[in-house]
Amino acid sequence: MNFDPIYLFYILIGLSAAMLAEGAYLLFYNKASYRKNINRRLKIIDASKTSREDVLVQLRRERGLTASGDYRLPLVNLNQLLLQSGLTIGLGKLVLIVLVLAVGSFVGTMMFDGKISHALFGAVFGGFVLPLMLLKFMRARRQKKFGAQFPDAIDIIVRSLRAGHPVPVAINMVAREMADPVGSEFGLVTDEITYGADLEGAMRNLYYRVGTDDLPLFVTAVAIQGSTGGNLGEILENLSSVIRQRFKMRRKIRSLAAEGRASALILSSLPILMFGVINFMVPDFYASVWHESLTKIALAGAGAWMGIGNFIMYRMVNFKI
Repeated sequence: MNFDPIYLFYILIGLSAAMLAEGAYLLFYNKASYRKNINRRLKIIDASKTSREDVLVQLRRERGLTASGDYRLPLVNLNQLLLQSGLTIGLGKLVLIVLVLAVGSFVGTMMFDGKISHALFGAVFGGFVLPLMLLKFMRARRQKKFGAQFPDAIDIIVRSLRAGHPVPVAINMVAREMADPVGSEFGLVTDEITYGADLEGAMRNLYYRVGTDDLPLFVTAVAIQGSTGGNLGEILENLSSVIRQRFKMRRKIRSLAAEGRASALILSSLPILMFGVINFMVPDFYASVWHESLTKIALAGAGAWMGIGNFIMYRMVNFKI
């Protein structure tokens, strides 16, 4: 293949122009301050110029709660999933998106297949199963990020307590200095304490909003210190060390289980990839048996058996510490 060097020259010119534009942007764009971009709560405070109570109400409503912090829906598990996923579009927009996905899946399946039963199955999957899977993925990712930031937040609280500040002021320092999700979550704790909630109740609300395994230890330590006294700084310092050691252990076990995850991925994707390759190279290979009922039964059985195997391999390489 002959390659004209002039094209390489044009590519380098384009890259140079893109780098120049990026440098100019980083040099001259200073409209957004560090305080405004550190977390969503501070960004809303700087943008809205309203009271902190209004900001608290807005953040609650974005997370699917009422203005007083109660659940909107009667389904507790669904409310917790929506709350812990960190979704900020609000309950109304979420319902609209679910309806659009359900209708789109129904219409698309009808146009492609033409059977009402398959279209109803597609509507249920697109409007119910798929959003739940996405919310669970978002919750797991957010909890993982919160867990990685949580020891640093505890260290900030410990340093603030040793400097002589009370617990609410130390929590407010975390809200002002750390990024999301820790920054906004501790900011909500600060605002709830400011507008009448007790410290223990605000900390338990924090656990309900996040749902990580490390938070109950922190909430219990703060609650016991508030009722009986004690050196909270030393307790939280030890807790931060324990959480970091658990985090390191999780990473170590994840690296040791990488071979099992790779094997599961290869074994699961190989039949599907081979099916696609055969259909691409020989389109009529399955034409004589594709519409047979026995073929559909065999494919459903193979899919179910593969699902059982994937579940077993998932349980072998994923466990809590």
